[in-house]
Amino acid sequence: MEQRFLRDTLANRNNRAILDRWATLDLPDGWLVAGCLFQTVWNLQAGRTAEADIKDYDLFYFDGGDLGAEAERHVQARADEVLGDLGITVEAANQARVHLWYEAHFGEPYPTVLRNARDGIERFLVPATCVGIRPGEVCAPYGLDGLYAGVMTMNPLVPHRALFERKVASYRARWPWLRVVEGSPV
Repeated sequence: MEQRFLRDTLANRNNRAILDRWATLDLPDGWLVAGCLFQTVWNLQAGRTAEADIKDYDLFYFDGGDLGAEAERHVQARADEVLGDLGITVEAANQARVHLWYEAHFGEPYPTVLRNARDGIERFLVPATCVGIRPGEVCAPYGLDGLYAGVMTMNPLVPHRALFERKVASYRARWPWLRVVEGSPV
């Protein structure tokens, strides 16, 4: 299943270009994550182009040595410099500092201080969307079956029902075949 996932996500030319430039990004514990991956899969399943309606391309990294917003802005500037010619929005986020800004941004407390970037991937609102890739590696803590089946459940590690419902409504507006199932794979 991981090989299928890699093949599908790399059908998106932007995902492929980002991984081709990975070494230049030089992200500590770095991952390409979230929407640019699972939305590519859903686009392909729906017969759409791989890149259709993908808002942004998220880069997670982990730098516990500098929790300042300024350091994160420097990483973002480097990502913009390396990937700017692609004509896409790329957002870099230091997972070591998520607990510092999450509540102000989303209106809900973040449940933990993360220890690495994988911890951040594991805490997306919908477990089927908890995915990341980097050259030679896939991170899918809850597997890939739910992603390919279009099953949306709430992640008990981030139990924010209102945020979950908004996220699912956004996904279903673009991929109406997705379905919500109560319960959790965690």
